[in-house]
Amino acid sequence: MLSIHFPSFPILHTPRLLLREMTADDAEALFQMRSDERVMRYLARPLQKDVSEAMEFIVKIRASFAQNEAIAWGISLYGQSKLIGNISFWKMDKNNHRTEIGYILDPDFWRQGIMDEAMTTATEYCFKVLNFHSIEANTDPENEASGRLLERHGFVQEAYFRENLFFEGRFLDSRIYSKTNPNH
Repeated sequence: MLSIHFPSFPILHTPRLLLREMTADDAEALFQMRSDERVMRYLARPLQKDVSEAMEFIVKIRASFAQNEAIAWGISLYGQSKLIGNISFWKMDKNNHRTEIGYILDPDFWRQGIMDEAMTTATEYCFKVLNFHSIEANTDPENEASGRLLERHGFVQEAYFRENLFFEGRFLDSRIYSKTNPNH
């Protein structure tokens, strides 16, 4: 079984970005993203109705981190504090050395290569430091931008599940991508 232990929150840097721990100060910006139909269009989660829901999410992911069960970085432009997105590893299957990646980005920053930078750094950390053997991504098949992002980063489609997710009165399909650790 893979052993995960975070002695402290790892802060990651890219040329333009700071990947850092999310705090209560990020609740408003996170709420803005998680209540935006453009951001949530392909995520089978209801739009948030109040900033308190974003705060509850931050508390939940911080607790998961404290229990060595997940890690979620807030994404900020280097030298600025405003949260513009997040990227996380959760559903850590330590028995099989596999985790799932998730990410969102403020639409004002789409198509600028920001998630490319964040994904490069986060997946490198996942493989080199956490030593996971594989990363899974579960996407809505209609989210072509997410599929292209994953493929640019070496993820390959593993599966296509028809109507495997029930959300808001209808069944949705899922496309599963994965990437294996090139260091193994």
